[in-house]
Amino acid sequence: MAESGGKQGGDKATKAEKAEKTEQKPQVDPLAKDHWKKGNSLFEEGNYNDALAEFTEAIKVDQKYADAYFNRALTYRIMNNFSSAKKDLDKVMELQPKSGDAPLLIGDMAETNNDLLGARFWYEKALANNPDYTEAKNRLEHIDSLIHVDSTYGKNSKTKQLELNKYDYTETRIEEGQIKKLAFYKSNQKFDSVIGLDKLKKYLKDNIVLAIQKPDLFKRYGKKLGLGTLLYGPPGAGKTYTVNAIAGEAGANVIIARVNQIVDMYTGNTEKNLHQIFEQARKNPPCIIFFDELDALGVKRGGGGGPEGGESSALRLAVNQFLVEMSGVEANPEGIYVIGATNTPWDIDPALKRSGRFGDHVYVAPPNYKTRKKLFEYHTRNMPRAHLAWGRLSRATAGYSPADIERICDKAVMLPLLHEHEHKKPRKLTMGDMITVLQDKDVNGSSLDEWYSMVKKDVISKTETQIVDGKKQEIVKEGKLDAEEKILYRSMIKDIKKNTSPLRVGWKRLVRWWGTYVF
Repeated sequence: MAESGGKQGGDKATKAEKAEKTEQKPQVDPLAKDHWKKGNSLFEEGNYNDALAEFTEAIKVDQKYADAYFNRALTYRIMNNFSSAKKDLDKVMELQPKSGDAPLLIGDMAETNNDLLGARFWYEKALANNPDYTEAKNRLEHIDSLIHVDSTYGKNSKTKQLELNKYDYTETRIEEGQIKKLAFYKSNQKFDSVIGLDKLKKYLKDNIVLAIQKPDLFKRYGKKLGLGTLLYGPPGAGKTYTVNAIAGEAGANVIIARVNQIVDMYTGNTEKNLHQIFEQARKNPPCIIFFDELDALGVKRGGGGGPEGGESSALRLAVNQFLVEMSGVEANPEGIYVIGATNTPWDIDPALKRSGRFGDHVYVAPPNYKTRKKLFEYHTRNMPRAHLAWGRLSRATAGYSPADIERICDKAVMLPLLHEHEHKKPRKLTMGDMITVLQDKDVNGSSLDEWYSMVKKDVISKTETQIVDGKKQEIVKEGKLDAEEKILYRSMIKDIKKNTSPLRVGWKRLVRWWGTYVF
């Protein structure tokens, strides 16, 4: 798990202020520097929007002011606006090619997004630019412990170089829309780091982990290997994290099949990319191929109505190739295990969901009261903390996802961190810090509330009254799900109905208010 961006943020703000002493830089416009200093003060107060405005003004005055770009990137990163942060950091590296801080922060964002190989690449770049950069060394050693890479530096043995090449981030190589090489990694996450979801973890241990560890046992009982599993549920519930835990428990390689790398505008490239992913897996068994947002790639065919050769035709070809590859796995598993994840399983082509492809469907439910308490304990375990009322925090976050809870902890720990940065005196994370974040509507809230409202129309039938020939008629408008899908996804449908009912919505608001403002 990445360190919180806030913690790194405090370190980086300090380094930015000292940078002029350690590196020869172009003369900075005094007005730009004034805006930069104001931005730093606002940053330390936690007023990030106004800090962004000041850093932007500094850049407008002096477009070659690297420190302003970096501090704006740091602010964006703390606000989880990674794309804007990356653009500014690219500009820092253009202005200061030997910067160690910029690639370190890019690596931090990659690690936060669980892109371990990407993080490793950028931490190495930071260390290459500054061989004495202790933070980069520590981060690199941490990543190497996760992907089982020898992290002894300064030795150029052939064995070590081969091992590094095996896991090098640059192994993912895409040329003219085609995947030529694809990176994979190992995970050291285990099921004990997946909070709650006990029923799900037992199912995955019995059906995937055990199959990877003891394939002969499965064969002896005539059990097929390598069949696909579809994890479905609300966003931020822990589907991707669970896949890494599966790989860590089983000791399998992992390939993250990203839709933006697979899909290409030119005819034939998408199909070739899918084939390349499965070929890479066959060369490195046992291997888990993880397709996140499967609905974006395996979208239902026949629903578009676009022109022949257009987008709908390209999607049909992609799904057809997917079916071919999955059929190959069914016929000859070869140690390949395919897992897909989606928030909207009803949007996936039915042919992909049949037995032998993504035939096993497993619901990843949002956390209940007990699990939310454990999530707060888990996400603050490495933070210097005073007594925290887990029950109150759980009540204040009724209906929140694990990702929402992690974000709250990350925001709250910034308060004691910035206190130490400003007053040079450490203090612990307190319940007051947590409540401050929970009461701040700009940074706090449940991502699931909006999602439930958005998908309600897809799964729940509704009756509308219309006037036809002067008479009122009631017309039932069905959702997207057919009768079979209503049975298959009944747990998720039940959750959606419950969490969009006026009574439940009112109950969640009352419990959150009670936990945030009373007890």
